[in-house]
Amino acid sequence: MQIKLSNKDKGIFVFQLDQNNYIKFCPERGGVITNWVSDGKEILYFDEKRFLDKTKSIRGGIPILFPICGNLNSSNSVFGIDYLQFTQHGFARDLQWQYSFNENKKSLCLFLNESKKTKKYYPFDFELRIEVTLKINCLEFEISIYNKTDNSMPINFGLHPYFNVSDFKNLEFIDNPLNCQNQAKNIISNTLDELNNIDLGIDLLMYTSGRSAFRDKIFKREVTLNHPYPFDLGVIWSDPPRKMICLEPWTSPRNSFVDGFRKLMIPPNCSQRFDFSIQIKSLK
Repeated sequence: MQIKLSNKDKGIFVFQLDQNNYIKFCPERGGVITNWVSDGKEILYFDEKRFLDKTKSIRGGIPILFPICGNLNSSNSVFGIDYLQFTQHGFARDLQWQYSFNENKKSLCLFLNESKKTKKYYPFDFELRIEVTLKINCLEFEISIYNKTDNSMPINFGLHPYFNVSDFKNLEFIDNPLNCQNQAKNIISNTLDELNNIDLGIDLLMYTSGRSAFRDKIFKREVTLNHPYPFDLGVIWSDPPRKMICLEPWTSPRNSFVDGFRKLMIPPNCSQRFDFSIQIKSLK
């Protein structure tokens, strides 16, 4: 197992078990995992052409959402006139991250600390650490957020995995609740009815059991996300004609910093931990 520079011009590194099992990541572009090859198969969707345009947000891989998920329904900062309002999904996905390699655990650790840039939006000292363990047909994430200040620190946290799919008509979603929130229309709706519109583009929020999954009948694989409480919200998002689907674990819905619903507060000088994994199962 090793880490090496994969593409110097793009700042992409590769972390591999062997030639058929590896991830690629880019520390300077939000610590994003750009690729995951499991048993020789590309699991993640990644728009490389868009990635090269640094004026645009990344479409693909596994972007990191912090300290908010989604956007806020307010033009003013929740922290007062001395701070800028958060952009969509917060600042973590736009900043340069640091990384290290744990030889004993055979894992990659990505970490982000407060800086002059974060203090323009967020009046807290923090450390966000994401330890990624690569296994055969599995990625495991141990996420720790440390509040280094003497005041309680509000947070939301989310991940935004983009998965390759063969075609929307070949997908089967598993274990979803009966109803969901259509985030585009801000209405409660029947989940199955909404999923039938996946080829038109969907943006659905649901309260899961801590597990989200789908099957691709052509690729013959099942993708399962395990994200126990308080990381148990699930977003399903499609962006046709891109052949991809996003299954996103969130702690909190959009606008949580404003309305307070499911907003997490980390006590002074304490931390919050989340666990998350993605498992790949081959179907016969």
